[in-house]
Amino acid sequence: MRFARLPLVWRVFAINATLLVVATLLLALTPVTIHASIALVEGVDLAIALVAMLTANLLLLRHTIGPIDQLVERMRTVDLLRPGQRFSERGGIEVAELTRTFNEMLDRLEAERRDSGRRALRAQEAERLRIARGLHDEVGQVLTGVLLQLDSIRGSDNVTRGREIEETKQSVRQALEEVRRIARELRPEMLEHLGLVSALTELSRKFADQSGIAVERQFADDLPLLSEETEIAIYRVAQESLTNVARHAEASRVEIALQSGAGSVVLRVIDDGRGLPETAESLNGHAGVRGMRERALLVGGALAIKRGVERGVEVRLEVPAGAT
Repeated sequence: MRFARLPLVWRVFAINATLLVVATLLLALTPVTIHASIALVEGVDLAIALVAMLTANLLLLRHTIGPIDQLVERMRTVDLLRPGQRFSERGGIEVAELTRTFNEMLDRLEAERRDSGRRALRAQEAERLRIARGLHDEVGQVLTGVLLQLDSIRGSDNVTRGREIEETKQSVRQALEEVRRIARELRPEMLEHLGLVSALTELSRKFADQSGIAVERQFADDLPLLSEETEIAIYRVAQESLTNVARHAEASRVEIALQSGAGSVVLRVIDDGRGLPETAESLNGHAGVRGMRERALLVGGALAIKRGVERGVEVRLEVPAGAT
């Protein structure tokens, strides 16, 4: 075990050195090849030759394999928050290829990090814009109407004042309902207060009412505990999957299931629509799909999107169980 922990250059050197020492001893102790009268001189010559061969072997190994140990050490200390760090391609062909591949991996990681940051900022700004429009178009207009109604009440007689007050109250209730609706979209109240299954049940019910697509639910009763972040990830993936079905699938039926796996919880959303696009690139580039994959990664889960058994699309999310 200790031998396996040595740097690669020393392990290869130890193997070669062992072979050379054994070969030298066999040559020195074989009476057929070495005469007894000159054994001492030949022994010194063999020792010198052995030392020379071992030294040359070590120098060659250090030049060829040594950069691997340096690369491994730098891999341990590379800081992804400091872009632009690249390693020089030194050593043999294999070592240079390994260094080049690692540099390419750093390029991909940095590019993905930039893309993820841009997508996060775009999503954040889009969400802010949607909330601002909702507050301005819905709540703002209702409250403006309330102000106008209050002004008219001031000059009304006693007969019409009661009716106008009731209309004003109704406008205020409408504004409050709009604020609650926006808050629910930002953070589902049912998920927080009644749990994941109830939230998914309500989500699928509203989806069926608004889209006219039949929904079949299969939720297990003995689901293990999940962290808050994991429950949110499951809910958002289900929400995005149903949204994609309504927009693109042309489906007549959707099945949403939540079951226990081997130390995990599995969400499946299956529709009977027209299926996946012909090219995987168009699917992977879809913003909603990338968002679902990122949510899955953040909670240590795995997302798979594939064609259904007969037709349509199946979205499968598996996340580790256990509240943390």
